[in-house]
Amino acid sequence: MEFGFGVPSRGPLASLDNIVTLAQQGEQMGFDILSVSDHIVVPTSIDSIYPYNDTGEFVSSASGEYMEQLATISYLAGITSTIKLLTSVMVLPHRAPVLTAKILATIDVVSQGRLIVGCGVGWMREEFEAIDAPPYEERGAVSNEYIAAFKELWTSDNPTFDGKYCSFSDISFAPKPVQQPHPPIWIGGESPPALRRAAQLGDAWYPICSNPQFPVGTFDQLAEYHARVRSNAERVGRDPATLDFAYSVNWYSDAGAQEVDGERRLLTGDPAQVAADINRLEGMGINHLMLNFPGDTVDETLAAMDRFVSNVKPLL
Repeated sequence: MEFGFGVPSRGPLASLDNIVTLAQQGEQMGFDILSVSDHIVVPTSIDSIYPYNDTGEFVSSASGEYMEQLATISYLAGITSTIKLLTSVMVLPHRAPVLTAKILATIDVVSQGRLIVGCGVGWMREEFEAIDAPPYEERGAVSNEYIAAFKELWTSDNPTFDGKYCSFSDISFAPKPVQQPHPPIWIGGESPPALRRAAQLGDAWYPICSNPQFPVGTFDQLAEYHARVRSNAERVGRDPATLDFAYSVNWYSDAGAQEVDGERRLLTGDPAQVAADINRLEGMGINHLMLNFPGDTVDETLAAMDRFVSNVKPLL
């Protein structure tokens, strides 16, 4: 099992010094993956429903400040040496596909093969409109096409593509990514189209635990969704055994159990309970676990990360 954490890209902790401290100390602690989230602009008025909490409200900093994801990951590649770098997740329709493929390939080269491309279709209509992205209603089809274009650019010596949203031919594309055939593509999202996308186009399915519309916050729910992804893979002629599984848990706590409907929420409780949950998740086929370590200061976040490394990992 690989373990990861996120560095802040917005809010009071998203300073360069804090990002550097968290990235480098997280690597020294032995974490395997660090992630950066993605927004280009944050509209001042948002009617779109945020999918990962019960209120549907997206809480943003008053200034709207948000570090650009790929530029941030490029910088992190230069100040770390072993930890993997995850886009969690990159909104596929937000950036032109050929340029994005070049940036991602470059990141994989300069990081010596440490990039993981976590990607999704996006949820905020207002942001799509603000940056003149392709039509929000077509974001699923756009995303599928962009992934196919990435793969063509990354793997073909004579890349050619003729799609509705992206076309190219008679070009050279280099350097290719270090990782072969390309950096792992983790498909985020819990909706039925996301499950189909993961089965058809992804190397891994990468859900977040807290989507109330498509819940994967319990072991039974997660097992049911895994079965759907595997069934979708079989339906398109893909061996389900070739699929990888990751999981993002934003309510992690080793300092006390949280309860939902009278049941302990997974990955909350004391270290022994958390370790038992991780072992169970690994038995279900999850190989990468992204955890949220909240804190009002960098020191609080680092302390929570250290408790995980010192108190939970030895029990695994």
